[in-house]
Amino acid sequence: MSVITVSPPLHQLAPVALTPRGAAAGAAVVVLTDPSKVFCLCRVLTRILTSVQTQSSVGSSCVRRSLCAAAALVSPLKRTAALPLSYMEPELYRAPAAVRGMISLDREAFAQTVTVPALRVPKGVLNKVVKSLKKSTIQRPGVPRVLQDKDKSSEAEDFRLVLLDPHRVSSPGSFSEAEAEALRSFSVSEELQRYELRLTYDNLKTEEVLAAVLPEGQDVTSAFSRVGHIAHMNLRDHQLPYRNLIGQVIMDKNPGVTCVVNKTNIIDSTYRNFKMEVLAGEENMVAKVKENGVTYEFDFSRVYWNPRLSTEHLRVVQLIKRGETVFDVFAGVGPFAVPAARGGANVLANDLNPESYRWLQHNCKLNKVESKVRTFNLDAKTKVHVVMNLPALALEFLDAFRGLLHQDPSCDENLPTVYCYGFSKDDSPEKDMVQRASSSLGFSLEDRCSVHFVRNVAPNKDMMCVRFTLPKEVLFCGGQEQTEPSEEPASKRQKCEEPTD
Repeated sequence: MSVITVSPPLHQLAPVALTPRGAAAGAAVVVLTDPSKVFCLCRVLTRILTSVQTQSSVGSSCVRRSLCAAAALVSPLKRTAALPLSYMEPELYRAPAAVRGMISLDREAFAQTVTVPALRVPKGVLNKVVKSLKKSTIQRPGVPRVLQDKDKSSEAEDFRLVLLDPHRVSSPGSFSEAEAEALRSFSVSEELQRYELRLTYDNLKTEEVLAAVLPEGQDVTSAFSRVGHIAHMNLRDHQLPYRNLIGQVIMDKNPGVTCVVNKTNIIDSTYRNFKMEVLAGEENMVAKVKENGVTYEFDFSRVYWNPRLSTEHLRVVQLIKRGETVFDVFAGVGPFAVPAARGGANVLANDLNPESYRWLQHNCKLNKVESKVRTFNLDAKTKVHVVMNLPALALEFLDAFRGLLHQDPSCDENLPTVYCYGFSKDDSPEKDMVQRASSSLGFSLEDRCSVHFVRNVAPNKDMMCVRFTLPKEVLFCGGQEQTEPSEEPASKRQKCEEPTD
């Protein structure tokens, strides 16, 4: 019989007896007498069981060799001073209780000394070992993975300490099979050293700092939108008492951020900007950003800019061919107009906000496309709509197309394509967008348009884009007086009177 005995028992773990078929009694015995070796038991058992199962029909001599080979893996561990299970904490950092509820940031209060496992590695194989253990080494801001050995012995100069992640490594048995094999191949002992590591505020992640400060059980928000050097946050009510500390932490932990702001009201529909409060840093609101290879500058506090729309800007611009004409009715500072002009399109760009209009002109010059873009500071209701990026109201402007021109073209090739954005809370947002666009136009767009999901802006609220070629039945109506659209889109629009010769 092959017996593996754990003595003394750990948590009442009884000895395990394996009786492989055909094995001679007393073929091999592996005894673990140190509780710290129990961590290696699973790996050893796996090897023994696998080998026994595959070799049971060969005979007792094969089984004996398998068990003895597995036992040889355990023998070196008898010389290993493994860290006890209770020694390593599951969390590397536990904030001092004194920081809970902190309003004004005191960085020194977060300092703490923790114990982490480490391996003593010869300098000659250091790089290879670190590469082999890349998933198990410590990963923390500002903390090096390799340190000088504090041992004062003469041979200490030939070794370095590799710090390990205590979440992954608590004993020699915690190494994966590949990692353990690599250590053996480099003749590196699996014995774990205790290293006293001093963690400071600089070594903590944003979430760790905020979780330590905010009241327990409350949501920790560390997300923000990056607009050049500005971090834009949307804090919740329970976080407002800590807003200045949160702003300072965000600025500390994100290189290049020199100003943190919080939105204090909803976006104003007229000029699409919002009031904001500076939480930390300088009050310079003039940002410089680069999106899809195009540079923009603007006063973030006085115009509309959303970095989450960069993919949508690129998608639409890529559909516009060189030489085509683009009417950007709600142009903002130019995220559609400027790249379209760079791609060879002729652009007419308009925005009602005087500040957006000023930065639109500036960005055209900055990107050397001022000769390809005609800019306007007018009410969009008086202009032809093509790119309609005002999700809250754009669908309501579609009625401006009705009867806009009075001469029916000979073909449909030059009819403009409209990209109209809107918000939908409907269970079927695609159908909702088509119905609302049809109602505003007074003409059914069923099977004549496509609807694209842009992004989710809130629970049960999606931003959508409906794309369609403007029907000539809408654009050219021979002067007939238009009626108000019905609540439901008409299944078939009544034809306008044909002009007489």
